[in-house]
Amino acid sequence: MPYDDTEFVDRDFPASPSPSTGNSSRNTAAAGRAPTREELDAQVTANQQQLAKLREAQEQLERARAELEEMRRRRADFQQGRTELREQLTRGIGLLEKADFDARRDSEQLGRSLEGLRDASHQIESLHEEAWTDSDWNQQLSRALTVIENARMELNSARLKWPILDGNSASPKSPHSGPANAASLADLPFKTLLRLGFALTWPIGAVGLVAIAVFAVVLLRR
Repeated sequence: MPYDDTEFVDRDFPASPSPSTGNSSRNTAAAGRAPTREELDAQVTANQQQLAKLREAQEQLERARAELEEMRRRRADFQQGRTELREQLTRGIGLLEKADFDARRDSEQLGRSLEGLRDASHQIESLHEEAWTDSDWNQQLSRALTVIENARMELNSARLKWPILDGNSASPKSPHSGPANAASLADLPFKTLLRLGFALTWPIGAVGLVAIAVFAVVLLRR
């Protein structure tokens, strides 16, 4: 007789469902019902946490962007400042080198003018009228007049180069500035120009007259 396993099953007790069948039923029931308050609170909390993380990430990106903008601005300021200062320093060095050269040149010219005026002053101080005698006073007078005119020429030349000698408080002009000196001469009145021309040419005429007088005296003594 074949074996039938249903013979050992008690028909008076219902068969209990398996565990897998019960979990499936609960998941199906949970999927089909409305979420509870606790589940909603959990979802809200999770969303808030995720939003907080996104905000933190956004703040970090904003700070990184601000740092990059600041670095770019500083780099632009560096490049622009270097270019501007390079041009300004190059121009300033060139101007100061030229000014230094002009100052040295003017200082040398000023030294020569000062030395000329000092020499002229010494020549004037060396004239002693009381030492002249009756035999040579004419020659001494001619020599004295020549010294005086030479000193006047030296002073007039220095006046043309250094306006401060005429009481002008402005800085002395360079003696090499030809157009400025030409303009200053053009502004002088005619009488002043005539006196300057006479002062420049008179010593030559005086020397000639003295030579003629000496020659005449020698002839008369013979």
